[in-house]
Amino acid sequence: MALSQERSACLGLVVLLLLGAGMEDVVEGCSCHPSHPQQLFCSAEIVIRAKISGEKIVSPSNSSSPYMKMIQYEIKMIKMFKGFDRAKDIQYVYTPVYSSLCGVKLDSNNKAGYLLSGSMWSDGRISIGQCDLVESWDNLSLSQKKNLNYRYQMGCECRINTCYTVPCASTGENECLWTDWLLDNSLNGEQARQYACIRRSDTSCGWYRGGPPPEKDFLDMTDP
Repeated sequence: MALSQERSACLGLVVLLLLGAGMEDVVEGCSCHPSHPQQLFCSAEIVIRAKISGEKIVSPSNSSSPYMKMIQYEIKMIKMFKGFDRAKDIQYVYTPVYSSLCGVKLDSNNKAGYLLSGSMWSDGRISIGQCDLVESWDNLSLSQKKNLNYRYQMGCECRINTCYTVPCASTGENECLWTDWLLDNSLNGEQARQYACIRRSDTSCGWYRGGPPPEKDFLDMTDP
């Protein structure tokens, strides 16, 4: 799945405790703002590659509500891409049990590998959700895997603007226009899978692909 203008917004569960009636009413739904993988990388506090080795349901000690339960995934961290200053070794990540709370379901039976991004709670635990960058490692493109090492970070000062309709014009030199939705009617198109928006030496920003150019033409394909 700290907020910024570029970060995906996760609208999770709102729990209303009706103490007088001894009831719990739940207004639920998970909605994530469309975000390029680089935006999710830049807004995350922690980004790692890990294998899932186990899971169990845990509840806060001060709550009996079923909606406060979390899945605790036991992980084996393979590599850290971001968060070196926040954590050295991560053994568990947490996500809500319910998908309506933006919880994510990971495969813990086959020791599957994942790219996981998330935030750190005040007690040091790592939280992940549908609005974070959570993806099977095998589903990532080669370019995405390379971009995790340094290119995404190089462009965290750049702004990625999602184009939904035409005309879609840039509002500044520090901006890249994300046109996957216009060209492919998908948020997982060529730009999402192959490109990073990075800052050039003249401080402007542009899309960069470390490989042969694709068949489709974007608004800016110049190497920095």
